[in-house]
Amino acid sequence: MTKISLLGCGWLGLPLAKSLIENGFVVKGSTTSETKISTLKEVGIIPFLIQVEEEKTVGEIDAFLQDSTILIIDIPPKLRGNASENFVSKIKNLIPFIEKSGVENVLFVSSTSVYADDNSIITEESQPQPETESGKQLLVAEKLLLTNTHFKTTVLRFGGLIGNDRHPIHFLAGRTNVENPDATINLIHQNDCIDIIHTIIKTNSWNQTFNAVTPFHPSRKDYYTQKAFELNLPIPQFDESKPSVGKTILSEKLITQLHYTFKEIQL
Repeated sequence: MTKISLLGCGWLGLPLAKSLIENGFVVKGSTTSETKISTLKEVGIIPFLIQVEEEKTVGEIDAFLQDSTILIIDIPPKLRGNASENFVSKIKNLIPFIEKSGVENVLFVSSTSVYADDNSIITEESQPQPETESGKQLLVAEKLLLTNTHFKTTVLRFGGLIGNDRHPIHFLAGRTNVENPDATINLIHQNDCIDIIHTIIKTNSWNQTFNAVTPFHPSRKDYYTQKAFELNLPIPQFDESKPSVGKTILSEKLITQLHYTFKEIQL
């Protein structure tokens, strides 16, 4: 059976690991929380307590990677609010361990934040011009992995992640002066994230970069107003006094090259 090492068993990583196990893979999963080790064991994950830091990697990283042909990296930069880290340094510290392991393929979970909000239509051919610190560091990390010749890397740029327990309307409900009412949404459901990763592995689609956003792009105002109405939440009020800025992310490469059909269209 193919062994997969999954670095980061969080909101996406844990259900992804469960799905991979259900499909016959052996999964080694990492967590930074000792209390979560039992949770990983309960679903059949071989658990490892690993902390990738800016100056060192703590934990049994060699054992975590041993005998795995695929490594999935799903550790987003912690750069929101007052949090600040050098995510690029963390990836640099991780790479030598990957190089000396038997890992052949790396799947790096990135974000569409590597593209600028310039009201353009974005494909994988578009030039990334990140505006946020998170986007800037993700782009550098992507390049470090893609250009390494010891393994093949596929970069998966997800849009805004939503799921049954996670939706931005709960943050926006009842707020006033919400910006960019005419900008389009670029979201993707957790179920599609998992299915897309399965498809990449099944089709051996390595040395690639894919945008992964549901092909459903109403305006922010229309979408969040309707979603608030559906969930009986206070409707957000939008600031229409200045032009909206955003982007529309296309996933045509994913759809045509991998023959992928999105499962969750009406988000």
